[in-house]
Amino acid sequence: MNDTPTPRRIAVIGRGRLGSALAPALGAGPPLARAEPVPREKEVVILAVPDDCVAALAGELTPGPIVGHCSGALSLEALAPHAERFSLHPLMTLTAHAGSERLRGAGAAVAASGPRALAVATELAARAGLEPFTVADEDRALYHAAASIASNFLVTLESIADRLLDSVGVAHRHTAALARASLENWATLGAERALTGPIARGDDATVARQRAALALRAPDLLGLFDALADATRNLGART
Repeated sequence: MNDTPTPRRIAVIGRGRLGSALAPALGAGPPLARAEPVPREKEVVILAVPDDCVAALAGELTPGPIVGHCSGALSLEALAPHAERFSLHPLMTLTAHAGSERLRGAGAAVAASGPRALAVATELAARAGLEPFTVADEDRALYHAAASIASNFLVTLESIADRLLDSVGVAHRHTAALARASLENWATLGAERALTGPIARGDDATVARQRAALALRAPDLLGLFDALADATRNLGART
């Protein structure tokens, strides 16, 4: 068991989606705006700001507190020159209306400059209801790319499906029901067992008809369709 005392006086800088959810989850009070001074008594300062603001903001902070950022892609170098630093990246999507409860049960990538900073990051993750895990610095960009695929790209794909189905008179709620069922199948059964449809069953004629329809009605999607069809064939070959 780690006996390192965990600081309790925390400031979260950033009033965006993450800062607004993380601050109450940590009992840190309202998040600070970027231009607000950090009270002297704070022992931990967490930067919940866009990646391109982290280094500059860290450089403006008076040395003393343990400083953390919430970026999934950045390494700890972005927090120089602070001696004790950490990162805490919740692996969860947050919308403008999401509250701190959305964080509970999600994973969180943590990294730190030393044992004390790691103990702080781990305890803070647990306090917010997150399950901490470590990602090596050299793997962070790949980790973040995977997170974007799992969340952002998924929304983009469903938006495209919605666009096509809407064009033939199918309501959004039906697209959403299909998407939910597919995602639940993947989550519970794994990718190979969850895969259905013409590519999974080797129905090349149907896939060709699908592609021809896209070429006629949505030619801007052909490149994406072909790339996804190839990836789906590769997945199907693993079954």
